[in-house]
Amino acid sequence: MDSVKTATVRDLRYRFSEIEERLKRGEEVAIRKRSRIVAELVPYTDYPDFAARQKEIFGERVMPLTFAELVGRDSGGR
Repeated sequence: MDSVKTATVRDLRYRFSEIEERLKRGEEVAIRKRSRIVAELVPYTDYPDFAARQKEIFGERVMPLTFAELVGRDSGGR
């Protein structure tokens, strides 16, 4: 974890724009409170397009029930 930059909780409050710039550059930032690391911020990466993937798998087929409806039916409507 030597390559991870650190910041304090106070830095989050008063210097967030600097931390945000680090994240935009792809750096991970460990957050310290009283010299102990309490959290780690990691840069956001784009998630896959799940709707496009679903369409690729199932095409234009319309499912009769949603997943939530199926689960509700299997659990006795609880």
